[in-house]
Amino acid sequence: MDGVIAAFRNRRLMTLMLGHLAVDSYAGLLPVLFPLLIGRFHLDLGTVGLVTLAYTGTASVSQPLFGAVADRYGTRFTGAALLWTAVTFGAVGFAPTFPILVAIAALSGLGSGFFHPLGALTVRSLLPDLRSNTAMSVYVTGGTVGLALGPLIGVVVFGLLGTRGTAVMLVPVVAIAGFLLTSMRAPGRAGPRRPAQRLSQTPVPWAKLVATVGMMMSRSWTVVTLQAFTPTWYHQLGYRPWFYGPLVTTLVLASAAGAVGCGGLADRHGRRAVILATLILSVPAVALYVAFPGPAAFLWAILVGLLAASTAPLMLMLAQELMAGRAGLASGLIMGLAFVTGAIGVPVTGVVADPWGPQAALALQVLVVVLTIPIALMLPTEAFLRRLRQAGIGALPERPSPVGEVGTSPITGA
Repeated sequence: MDGVIAAFRNRRLMTLMLGHLAVDSYAGLLPVLFPLLIGRFHLDLGTVGLVTLAYTGTASVSQPLFGAVADRYGTRFTGAALLWTAVTFGAVGFAPTFPILVAIAALSGLGSGFFHPLGALTVRSLLPDLRSNTAMSVYVTGGTVGLALGPLIGVVVFGLLGTRGTAVMLVPVVAIAGFLLTSMRAPGRAGPRRPAQRLSQTPVPWAKLVATVGMMMSRSWTVVTLQAFTPTWYHQLGYRPWFYGPLVTTLVLASAAGAVGCGGLADRHGRRAVILATLILSVPAVALYVAFPGPAAFLWAILVGLLAASTAPLMLMLAQELMAGRAGLASGLIMGLAFVTGAIGVPVTGVVADPWGPQAALALQVLVVVLTIPIALMLPTEAFLRRLRQAGIGALPERPSPVGEVGTSPITGA
């Protein structure tokens, strides 16, 4: 609990979390724009979906590249990435033609793809090692809350201002970006290099890394699929939007709370233990959510959010440690693949839902979770990670660490 309190008192971590919230809220805003875009450009549902594809597609595939850039040049461009995303997304509502709209959405997605690995890499140095899991969980929670708030913000803003309401988000996001830009340039003291910085020549344990990426992909498929098909499923059951809209929001917000809780537990008991425990408990949670629809689904949604959807920060931290000298690349790789898997998983589940119905299609996610348990057993233990760090420390000599380089906080200088 003390670690969580310390995380929320860290002003710089809170600024990064707010930046993450702002970036991911754009993904939540896009679907609310669809009705307005369809009317303005005379589109069908398939065509308007290209806007989301352009944004999420470029954000996903660019993250490994930008992660490698962060490994080489540090995280001083975090504020610039956020500013780029804000300005380009603000221009979405002013596009004169649909092709230009798609191009602007793709450019905005590049900003999102740039921000995510930079932010994840910076977070590692904002709290002591013993609380690093909590710090990452708080940071990731910001993005989750942003996804949940995006549609709510969009309903109000676009209802009042139409498509040009995209410019409204400029004011708060530019303020956050300005603080990050100033902080990245601020000189600070050069501290000792963290162990993670000295492992660039340590061989990557590929089996452990593949298991970590596989866990992240499985989690993304399950969570995104449940979020995507719950409204359609409950609509077919005769429920109104006022019921299934809050139901999806409950699932998303529960995952945010679960991420912070899992981060604190992982700081005490280790990441592998927490990931494995929540994965096993996710089997009955997902089964209850699928098998017993209705008012009780709010309880099942809380369980699914707390368990199945809460361990992404821990897997991100594992990937960074397994590729310690290339932690930026690891961040971009694992987050980019998670986004892509979630995007692919929705149409795959839809193929099953067409002949068998949404409930049967969602029931397959129980099997997905069960099949992921053997993968979780392959994740690295804390003892394995300690040996990996020690091997790297012995492999390379110490050298000074310039401010802004990977692993050194360009915000704190520590």
